[in-house]
Amino acid sequence: MRWIVTGGAGFIGSNATRALVDRGHDVVVLDNLSRPTSRLNLEWLGGGFEFVEGDVRDSHTVERVVEGADVVLHLAGQVAVTTSVANPREDFDLNALGTFVVLDAVRRRSPEAVFVNASTNKVYGALEGHRVAERATRYVDADFPAGVPETHPVDPVSPYGCSKAAADLYTLDYARIYGVRAVTLRQSCIYGPRQFGIEDQGWVAWFAIASRLGLPLTLYGNGKQVRDLLHVDDLVELYLAVATWPDAAAGRAYNVGGGPANAVSLLELLDRLGADTPTHAPARPGDQLVFVADTTRAREELGWSPTTSLDDGLDDLLRFVAENAASALAVRPG
Repeated sequence: MRWIVTGGAGFIGSNATRALVDRGHDVVVLDNLSRPTSRLNLEWLGGGFEFVEGDVRDSHTVERVVEGADVVLHLAGQVAVTTSVANPREDFDLNALGTFVVLDAVRRRSPEAVFVNASTNKVYGALEGHRVAERATRYVDADFPAGVPETHPVDPVSPYGCSKAAADLYTLDYARIYGVRAVTLRQSCIYGPRQFGIEDQGWVAWFAIASRLGLPLTLYGNGKQVRDLLHVDDLVELYLAVATWPDAAAGRAYNVGGGPANAVSLLELLDRLGADTPTHAPARPGDQLVFVADTTRAREELGWSPTTSLDDGLDDLLRFVAENAASALAVRPG
């Protein structure tokens, strides 16, 4: 199959590209190389795929690249809430407009292709109104112990949440109105090798890198916030499942995370990593106290469930950090 991977030099994109190439697929990576780690990931990938340096907002480039595609895996975008607050226009351009450009190019140039949009749990907003209990080391969502389902109302908070929600809903509407085989994956906390995390984005890897290098850590809030962690290898398997069962997935939204078995609080993760005591800062506006994905729909419709345990996944991440700590420090902003 011919796969187009936008943002293919990023953390998730490079892992997806490597897996697709290893399985014999024809892969084209479209990336503007705006992140300093992108070139490190391209070097790690080596060859076996076509690379196009370009921006998803450039309709001419996008139309040329997606023509003849079987699957368009759309991973490019702005990924940090804090960055969206500082520069909402750029966030909108990259996430909402960029997704629209790619999606519309698929509609016009490759109408039979499968379009996979990487969305986020942030489309659900702060989950206000949930009964949340506070325990010694974590918050617990008493209303959704099995996780948040796709039927939960979309109610984004922050420019990032809004731009991703716009892209998410456009994806679903293009399936309804134009018959594009489009699916949106509302991804929770993804982690694993090739994740050069910083404070504002990629917090699991950032905790591991900071612990390894002895860098100071700051927790925003009390650290009892909970996320369900999903190893990137499991996420790539879901991308493949969507491509295998496109008619089942088309027009659907899926909540994608590690589920209750892989849920952990920030404090609990720091303890697992043996990190030094962090400093605390005020909680960020709109931060979800608990988000755990209910992945029942993906299991029942696509036969997908996470298979990597939190212990095994963290071991994998820590091996990467141990081998790449110097590189992680070199590309850290500031």
